[in-house]
Amino acid sequence: MVNSNLNVRHMLRLTLVALLLMTGVPAFADKLSLDQISEYLNGFRTATGTFTQLNDDGSKATGTYAIRRPGRARFEYDAPMDAVVVSNGATVGIVDGKSNTRPHAYPLYITPLKIILARKVRLNRAKMIIGHMGDGTTTTIRAQDPLFPNYGTIDLVFSNSPVKLKKLVVNEASGNRITMILNDLTTGVRLADKLFEIPGLDTNRFNNQN
Repeated sequence: MVNSNLNVRHMLRLTLVALLLMTGVPAFADKLSLDQISEYLNGFRTATGTFTQLNDDGSKATGTYAIRRPGRARFEYDAPMDAVVVSNGATVGIVDGKSNTRPHAYPLYITPLKIILARKVRLNRAKMIIGHMGDGTTTTIRAQDPLFPNYGTIDLVFSNSPVKLKKLVVNEASGNRITMILNDLTTGVRLADKLFEIPGLDTNRFNNQN
């Protein structure tokens, strides 16, 4: 009798597992591989679109972006912010149009943006990926530069089918978190050099570290 009860309970457990699988509760969520994501990022040189930025304090901003790999990006904010963040291939400049001060500047190689603006994205490099998750429809990776792990990380969120970059989350070393939702991403566009010039900054201040 004891053995019979054990067998019944065992069968009930197997039946429950089968029902969960049939109703779409997977043991492991599907996600894109690192090779698939690297191939996608390396598959385009230029991209443009609009963005919505969500900040830790609850504020929101919108704007347009332009990317030209390697090393160049421009995020231009709509009014009333009047601000631009530009990477010219060596330097990331933050320009506040409402201020008379010179742009704040940082070498690109110490920012997490370097990872997606690299000439050749290699997500399988040792210690670069510190998180890799999927829910069946999207894949999220958290990446850091293994040479500068204390300078912050970046989360990249991709749709699985078709593969497309949907969101950037910059986790700054200070603890600040900036979420940028990318809309209308269009690749293969022509972009003028002047888009990636940082006004009021010595563009040779930092060496190109692409």
